Amino acid sequence: MTSHGKLRKEKGSLAEYETQIKEVRGQLSEQLKILDAQVEVKTQQLQDLSEYLRRRGEIEAEYARSLEKLSERFTVKTKRKEQLELSVAQCWSVLLTQTRQESRDHSSLSELCCNTLTQRLSHCIEDTHRLAKRVGLQMQDELLKVTTELQTDLKTYHQYHVDCLAAEGKLKEATRLEEKQTGKSSDLGISQSGGQRRSSVKKIERLMEKRQGKVQETQLKCTKARNDYLLNLAAANVSMNKYYLQDICTLIDCTDLGYHLSVSRVIRGYLSNRNRTVQNMKNGLQQLDSAVTGLNQGQDRDALLQAHNTAFCLPLRFQYQPHEGDQVCEVSAEGQVRFELETRFQQLQSRLASVTLETEEVKSTLKTTLSNLLESICDDDCNPTPDASTTPSVESTGDGTGTKPTLAKRRANQQDTETFYFTKVKEHISGSSLISKLQAKHDLLKEAIQKVPVYIFPRTQPGRSVRVRKARPCSQYHHKLFSGDMLSFIQSSGQQIPLVVESCIRFINLHGLHHEGIFRVPGSQTEVNHIRDAFERGEDPLTDSESDIDSVAGVLKLYFRGLEKPLFPEESFSQLMELAQIKTVVSSFPRPVIIVMRYLFAFLHHVSQYSDENMMQPYNLAVCFGPSLLRGSEMDGDEVTLAPQINDLVKTMIIHHENIVPGPSELPGPIYEKCMTLEQDEPIMEEGEGDAEHPPSEDEWDAVAMFDYVARSAAELSFKQGDHLLLQSKVSADWWRGEAGGVKGLIPHKYIIKVSKLISYWLHRPDHDLIMQ
Repeated sequence: MTSHGKLRKEKGSLAEYETQIKEVRGQLSEQLKILDAQVEVKTQQLQDLSEYLRRRGEIEAEYARSLEKLSERFTVKTKRKEQLELSVAQCWSVLLTQTRQESRDHSSLSELCCNTLTQRLSHCIEDTHRLAKRVGLQMQDELLKVTTELQTDLKTYHQYHVDCLAAEGKLKEATRLEEKQTGKSSDLGISQSGGQRRSSVKKIERLMEKRQGKVQETQLKCTKARNDYLLNLAAANVSMNKYYLQDICTLIDCTDLGYHLSVSRVIRGYLSNRNRTVQNMKNGLQQLDSAVTGLNQGQDRDALLQAHNTAFCLPLRFQYQPHEGDQVCEVSAEGQVRFELETRFQQLQSRLASVTLETEEVKSTLKTTLSNLLESICDDDCNPTPDASTTPSVESTGDGTGTKPTLAKRRANQQDTETFYFTKVKEHISGSSLISKLQAKHDLLKEAIQKVPVYIFPRTQPGRSVRVRKARPCSQYHHKLFSGDMLSFIQSSGQQIPLVVESCIRFINLHGLHHEGIFRVPGSQTEVNHIRDAFERGEDPLTDSESDIDSVAGVLKLYFRGLEKPLFPEESFSQLMELAQIKTVVSSFPRPVIIVMRYLFAFLHHVSQYSDENMMQPYNLAVCFGPSLLRGSEMDGDEVTLAPQINDLVKTMIIHHENIVPGPSELPGPIYEKCMTLEQDEPIMEEGEGDAEHPPSEDEWDAVAMFDYVARSAAELSFKQGDHLLLQSKVSADWWRGEAGGVKGLIPHKYIIKVSKLISYWLHRPDHDLIMQ
């Protein structure tokens, strides 16, 4: 290849290299454009996110203000009205509290979105632009510098190589000239002189030396240039590899520095606030659900009656007003009037039986109607199914297809049922009132007809009988028992504890400690009046009676509620409100008051020990008795405001009565005894008596214990789950008289289950265990 061919080839390779460098530079320029476009995309994303949060904050703020106004509006309305401790009022209060909490949560989210998060996004936008301008060009400048140096070294190397080739060509030309000259000299050696030949040879030698020196010089320069080129070529290739395989990632990471972290912190801040809002919402809804579960119509009714005991308290009985000294104060069946009264008595008996039967039928119909009415009220659209929004409900149009009636039809049916229900309520009230009136006349006529001045009891010794007079009515003490002054009654009667208090507490102690809702569930008003009248006459109607336990509890509350002066003197009200002075203040009360107070609160404390069954904790008992035992004067404030303080005081007295009220060692007098005794009206058989070969008698039942039970008094029985028990008779709604393991005592009704006669027979067989296996 000639020098010109080599030169053309070198120029082609140099142009190819320049093309490659141009492509690299174009690629780097495209990279910068892409990175700039990414900066614009990130900026737009951050701006959109910031705008979203700002608008979301405005919406949340508006929603929070609306919720706050809504809750404030109804809170003000609620404060204006007299609020009682009603379950509906508590549910309403929980709903307003949950609304206020939701308003605060949305307000907090609004503040976070409008200020904190948007400011953080603004900083992120500034950082993104600053980093994009600072990083990209600097890293590419280093790579372009390396490629420029490589291009310069390549051109230098090509130039020196061209010079080297030129010098070598000239050397070859000089060599050919020398060879040619040497040949001519030999041919013409004879004719030429020796001087000319030597001059030509020397001239050629000097030319050869000059050409060889030039070749060596250009080869040295070419070698150095080639070495520099090769070194820079290796460095350029490494730099290219490093830039494309490592530096580009570093470059992108630098432009993204803090971007993802800032967005993550913003979204996580938003998410954290939302989670807190959702958790608060969940807690609020759980509290609301508990309040809804606690809605209790009977409890609200009792609270209303207790709060307005003056308005709903039974008024005083009408007293007999004799005319101008008439001394007869009872129905007389003497003489000719007796036959008329007996006839009237028989007519009353017949009429009473007829009305009672009719009223029982109305009561049965009323119960069924109430059940249907409540079912109709509950059958509404307040709780749609989750897919109610996507699946329309199918309602009938009255064509008898069996589908659910329309809402209008259900409402019409409900109103018809309500009309029928209230008609039956009116009939039942009228009938029961008529029964009460007829019963009162019936009892009075029966007493007048059967009345005898002296009762003869069975002889206790041969030839001797006991003459017992009827107890003196309370009117003969010249003081009323109910709605009277307790201190005056105690002083005139000689009873350290009024008979009504002692008898009611004894009855509840024997039959009602395990009765659910004792003192809270109202009893029969007719029976309450009957028991009250008996005590007012000086009798004890609870000695041999199976009275309703709720009615007895109602009589005890009625007595304290109707006292002319409450058990706690009104003049000590302010001092009693300071709990630190309770013991000192109580010690200053009159002696009879302290004795009654000691007896009553020891009994209430005993009742509270069975709260897991009767559901009456000390505070519940305080709510029932507080308004009756303690009343503030007009200067102390209204009853609704003072009710929580009064309840807390009575609760404290129930729990700590032994430390507050003087005991019998300090103040002698009757004390309350915790006891539940069995009525020993039948002998207790020793273990092993009786014939286990035969099935139990018709008056006994077998039962199996469903749970473990530990006796709380000597009269009760302890047993384990699965034990066989023998039931003899039912003492009350909550207790059985029975036997466990040959020991007799009281058995709680809620802990057992009765079994059939056939199972009972097999339980009594001696080979029971073998048969069961």
